[in-house]
Amino acid sequence: MSLINKSIPDFSVEAFHNGEFKTITSEDVKGKWSIFLFYPADFTFVCPTELEDMAKIHGELQDLGVEVYGVSTDSHFVHKAWHDTSEAIGKVTYPLLSDNVFALSRAFDVLIEEEGRALRGTFLANPEGIIKVAEIHDLGIGRSAKDMLRKVKAAQYVANNDGEVCPAAWEQGQETLTPSLDLVGKI
Repeated sequence: MSLINKSIPDFSVEAFHNGEFKTITSEDVKGKWSIFLFYPADFTFVCPTELEDMAKIHGELQDLGVEVYGVSTDSHFVHKAWHDTSEAIGKVTYPLLSDNVFALSRAFDVLIEEEGRALRGTFLANPEGIIKVAEIHDLGIGRSAKDMLRKVKAAQYVANNDGEVCPAAWEQGQETLTPSLDLVGKI
């Protein structure tokens, strides 16, 4: 079942962020655009490349009013240890959420029950907490932060420009479409 246009679940989890342990709730997330970046496990192989890739554009996302939340089923203690020992994860300045009771992974439908790990899931929620982008990958397929940035810009454009939609591979500044009877069969 699709999560598109559904509310993010209510949650309260421990996190590691900027050298501190913090509690982050669903209420903390609302009011700005949010990316939930689920990954299988700390101290693995593809995961640090993805989190580092997202860290590279984190500042640009913040300029757009977006916060990133890395999420795995590891504890916040393990997140800290990984941050302290991995050069790639040491660059991460966004919160790393602990879903060690599997509530978020189940709610976002990315939990691999028999392994206690999450699939690679990326979700974009608007400031009201409504999911606008949902993408799930198998464990061996890494994601691109650059493509997520493009999707964020498209989602924000559509939210701010009623009646317009973004065509395939749309980049900020390119033409959009206004669906109408006149366009049917002409694209």
